[in-house]
Amino acid sequence: MAATHAVEPQAATAPAGPPRRRTPTWSVVQRALQYTLMALLALFCVVPFAWVALTAVDADGGPTVRLPAFTADNFVRFFTDSGTPRLFLNSVIVSFAATALNLACGLLGAYGLSRYRFRGRRTFMFGILLIRVIPPPATIVALYLLMVKMELDDSYLGLILAEAAAALPITLWLLKGTIDAVPAELEEAAWLDGNTRFGAIRRIILPLVGPGLGAAAMLTFMHVWGDFLTPLVLLQSPDLYPLSIGLFRSFTAFHQVDWGVLAASALVYMAPPAVLYIFLRRHLMRSSLGGAVKG
Repeated sequence: MAATHAVEPQAATAPAGPPRRRTPTWSVVQRALQYTLMALLALFCVVPFAWVALTAVDADGGPTVRLPAFTADNFVRFFTDSGTPRLFLNSVIVSFAATALNLACGLLGAYGLSRYRFRGRRTFMFGILLIRVIPPPATIVALYLLMVKMELDDSYLGLILAEAAAALPITLWLLKGTIDAVPAELEEAAWLDGNTRFGAIRRIILPLVGPGLGAAAMLTFMHVWGDFLTPLVLLQSPDLYPLSIGLFRSFTAFHQVDWGVLAASALVYMAPPAVLYIFLRRHLMRSSLGGAVKG
């Protein structure tokens, strides 16, 4: 009989995985440098806001960041002082009036650029945009001389016209692109229903360009609210100064700075643009073209 030999099964061996790669030392150092730079940039951005917020509620505020002795006296003095409420009111009047004028002119101008074709249209549009490329200090003297000739210097009206015109190029371009997206068939249907062109703009265009109007309003308001150079040059009466000029004057007057009131003024100065942004952010996308054209 032939001898039989049992073959013992070999144990299954798991396939060897790829060898682990050790992280090079330079990669660790590079990542540490990245995080350090990010932390320094974050501190650079956060510390000024922290100083403003803490000093505004500090009874003995100073030019350094520290834990405050909490008080609301700085805000009380801001709103009860004879001059600071007037500064805030001037900023509100000029900003809202310039924004409203800018939107009215921008909507009509953008509608004309979108719906009408005429010779030199593209050149005209790029010429408007070129105005924003020129630095404002380069034209501020000419603007002042123009306002003096028109007897509009040192007045609300002159400042409102200048601020609205300065922000108009961006508004025209922004609203033109928004109106281009509105089908002309909707206006034609409104005309067939007996609406005039302005009636079609009010009933058809305005509801559909809500996001563009909101964005234009926000950009214009923030530009006017934060402008410093134009009111500094055009205004001479302290009763007409906006809050941006008031902050500068309170910082430099008599070489004595009331840090608490200055920080409270800065917080109040930040509030309207922040509130406007929060409000408009909720309504920017409420209007849309979805479902406007069926079939």
